[in-house]
Amino acid sequence: MRRPAPQPSSSVARVPGFRPLLAMSALGFSGYALLLPAAPLWAVHGGASEGGAGLVNAVLMLATVLTQTTVPWLLRRVGWRLTMTAGVVLLGAPSLLFMATDQLGWLLALSAVRGMGFAVLTVCGSSAVAALVDGPRHGRAIGLYGLSIAFPQLVLVPSAAWIAETLDFRVVFALGALPVLAVPFAVLLGRCLDAVDDRAGEADADAARAGQPVDGGPGRGRVLLALVMPSLVLLAVTTPGGALLTFAPQFAGGAGAAVAGLLGFTAATALARWGVGGLADRFGPRVFLAPLLAFCAAGLAVCAWAIADGGPRPALLVLGMTMVGVSYGSLQNLTLVAAFAAVPARQHSTASAVWNIGFDAGTGLGSLVVGFIAAGTSFSVGLLTTAVVCVVAAVAVLLTRPSR
Repeated sequence: MRRPAPQPSSSVARVPGFRPLLAMSALGFSGYALLLPAAPLWAVHGGASEGGAGLVNAVLMLATVLTQTTVPWLLRRVGWRLTMTAGVVLLGAPSLLFMATDQLGWLLALSAVRGMGFAVLTVCGSSAVAALVDGPRHGRAIGLYGLSIAFPQLVLVPSAAWIAETLDFRVVFALGALPVLAVPFAVLLGRCLDAVDDRAGEADADAARAGQPVDGGPGRGRVLLALVMPSLVLLAVTTPGGALLTFAPQFAGGAGAAVAGLLGFTAATALARWGVGGLADRFGPRVFLAPLLAFCAAGLAVCAWAIADGGPRPALLVLGMTMVGVSYGSLQNLTLVAAFAAVPARQHSTASAVWNIGFDAGTGLGSLVVGFIAAGTSFSVGLLTTAVVCVVAAVAVLLTRPSR
């Protein structure tokens, strides 16, 4: 769909369009981060069970995943500027309507609308990285982009439940509309990316007029096959990540323990996603996948131990969640680098959509599955179940030959 132009070895932050991308992503993910733990708590406030509370984020992620499949088509039909502008409005504006009701049905409907906007933000954000920056610097660019979306989560996810319970849920819902403020940055970034697409289209037209073949790239089936392994690894690590983000305020035993655990998790996520970028550019992503999956499983086991038998044990819980955060952040970067490397530049928007589907499907599954397991048994059993998934994924990586 587009080709990143060769660029000098300078800071990726100086690439035209990259700073509006960072601003749009930071504001967009601020609204997402605030409601991720607060919306399920609001459902519980309205009388929902653990399973019903888990449905709030599960529906958010389901709507996200379904919409993500259409975003590459939208970019081709209406362009970057209109698509991204609509996305940030759909993500932010419904947050204000949460003030009007705590009934589960309405919360699920509003979450579905927010999921549509979140789908646009996520697919366009990671696609924009590949469109703006040349391939040899994808790891560093993804790391910086990851920092812009992880920092709001570092600050806001741990504090959202505290703000809701100490101040008022309405404060959280008002701040949850921050993505609407990203509209000017979406317009600036969209103009830049639409220009990139126009230049690519003109180059193809010139080549066709000159009688040169225009490479359409591999078929859709081959592209999707190349993306299977990064997507499965991402799914394995985002499932427990979604569970921790959703249920930490409920199984931590108090606001203080929840804040500390989520702070450890989100800080480790932000630093790991940023720091691993240079390593990915130097050594490639595959060598790190299995060890990080195993480390995630170990962290989940520590979390399960910390909340077992009527816990929690706050120090162990913070340690376990921080361990999971290291793997969670690192594997986000590594799997996206692997996805972009597995397909030609024309297919980067498809790679972004598939990667984001894996991310958000895992987040939704973590919220849904662990919630229902906890309703029947305990949160410890739910977390151990996701640890087994990580181990199975690590074995699959070791037994699968790397693609050329």
